[in-house]
Amino acid sequence: MSAVPRSEKPAGRLRRMFDRLSSSQEDLESEELREDAETAGCTKIGDCQDRQIVTVTGTLRTVTLRPRAGVPALEAELFDGSAALDVVWLGRRSIVGIEPGRKLIASGRISLSRGRRVLFNPKYELRPLGRE
Repeated sequence: MSAVPRSEKPAGRLRRMFDRLSSSQEDLESEELREDAETAGCTKIGDCQDRQIVTVTGTLRTVTLRPRAGVPALEAELFDGSAALDVVWLGRRSIVGIEPGRKLIASGRISLSRGRRVLFNPKYELRPLGRE
């Protein structure tokens, strides 16, 4: 009998395969997004604090036009597997390439609005479509 508890043993190939087969599609996608963020050297959205300057990456879940104080504002929800944040472009009705399902990298200062993380007018880079 081994002195190392099962939970501390490295998972074998068969165990990892069973874990992947028993995971939901959403869990698998979240894990992939977390790995992409780590590979790109970006901050996990779940680790972002108020007023922190960050670079985050993820997939846009939703994109909506929602006026703020009479000014058009394009809002998108960015998800990286750990948490979501709202990306808001003030004064914009649409941006070519900003659509649900698109991956992007965004940089800027995080703020909290009604308990949600928000990134206003970020610098952003759309990820190539071929990699998705």
